[in-house]
Amino acid sequence: MKQKKIPVRTCVVTKESYPKRELIRIVRNKEGIVNVDETGKLNGRGAYIKKDLAVLEQARKSKILEKKLECNIEDNIYEELRKIIER
Repeated sequence: MKQKKIPVRTCVVTKESYPKRELIRIVRNKEGIVNVDETGKLNGRGAYIKKDLAVLEQARKSKILEKKLECNIEDNIYEELRKIIER
């Protein structure tokens, strides 16, 4: 039986590759609206970060998500990410 391929993505903060399930995707659509994409299927420019509070704080301080998505990210997005990580 053929083994199913596991999709791998790179965290924008740590630059390490992880299975897609271990990461959270943040998406900016054409209108410039930023959302947390838990399904991994929303349209738009995406960036992945590891499900780790230390990585989230590092992303917030370095503003790497704002650079990668080329837009401002509101505090409520970071709070939503924090809630997802703490689950």
